[in-house]
Amino acid sequence: MEAGVVTAYLGFDATAPSLHVGSLLQIMILRHLQKSGHKPIVLLGGGTTKVGDPTGKDGSRKMLTDADIQANIDGIRGVFDKFLAFGEGETDASMVNNDEWLSSLKYLEFLRDYGTLFTINRMLSFESVKQRLARENPLTFLEFNYMILQAYDFLELNRRYECTLQLGGSDQWGNMVNGVELTRRANNGAEVFAMTAPLITTSDGKKMGKSEGGAMWLNEEMLPPYDYWQFWRNTNDDDVGRFLKLFTELPLDECDRLASMKGAEINAAKKVLADECTRMLHGGGVLAKIHETAASVFAGKDGSMDNLPRAGVTAEEAAAGVSVIDLYIKLGFAKSKSECRKLIEGGGARINGEKIEGIDAVVTGEMLKEGAVKLSMGKKKHGLVEIQ
Repeated sequence: MEAGVVTAYLGFDATAPSLHVGSLLQIMILRHLQKSGHKPIVLLGGGTTKVGDPTGKDGSRKMLTDADIQANIDGIRGVFDKFLAFGEGETDASMVNNDEWLSSLKYLEFLRDYGTLFTINRMLSFESVKQRLARENPLTFLEFNYMILQAYDFLELNRRYECTLQLGGSDQWGNMVNGVELTRRANNGAEVFAMTAPLITTSDGKKMGKSEGGAMWLNEEMLPPYDYWQFWRNTNDDDVGRFLKLFTELPLDECDRLASMKGAEINAAKKVLADECTRMLHGGGVLAKIHETAASVFAGKDGSMDNLPRAGVTAEEAAAGVSVIDLYIKLGFAKSKSECRKLIEGGGARINGEKIEGIDAVVTGEMLKEGAVKLSMGKKKHGLVEIQ
């Protein structure tokens, strides 16, 4: 990579209208690649999403319509502008949709040209396939073709853009090796390579990108900046140093200094982590309101709550009384009524700071006369109920 500009790509399937924090390391890799003088390609999987990646899944993915996939692509696109510089320059990023070539493939021609370059023996040896078969879970022929299509992506990108490096998570290693081997065989021994990054887990073994409240989406319309900030603010003590190095651009010695803090001081390091991650995604302009909200929520001071999630009720509903259980679900704090009941019975639910004593509690019109009512789950997750 020191000999000149390297063109590298990383693929993102369009399975949801937003990426989440679990994809952030891959985006940061593309960002560092570009800052080091190389050219990143963002490959959106408009074609491969129609098939569904079986990697790490016990069952088939839900089939999406073309309209769903396009809507997801439209939602995903914008986040890359926050991290990469796009344009026509030598190291400017490009965004490509693999539907451009995959949907136009003719099946018999494709089999004739490339089928002999894959063996069933080899494909069965990949971990994603072996795990699915070992659990005796069905692996459809559709999904089995995913690795062939992902391999073909590399071949097309090499031919069209002289792309020589595929990047991805370590769980994609088998699919990536397929791409390298296909491109070398079909493209006259082209020199191409693959490089993986480990999947990030927290120090307590949890998968990166999700919390008790659900996925940590990168799109603002799916997750308010305050909730994104709070996700990083709640980082485990043991993860602070590692996450500062992976997800911010602070100097390494500063990351080490912050990570060395102990006791209550580590909270200051967590705030720096939250600020830097939020600044990179949502811009520095949101931080003042976030800090005001955090001061109100965590310290009990008067301050802005503009960034808290909200649930609206009609005046008629408020007059009749709205179940707090329904409101917790509406705010996204719980997925089911049984989960809400456990929360209340465990003493973790509060209205305006006061513990909710019973599962039949309601928010009434009288309570809403003075303005929004604050519902809390635990000490750090809060939302507002207001008249629409």
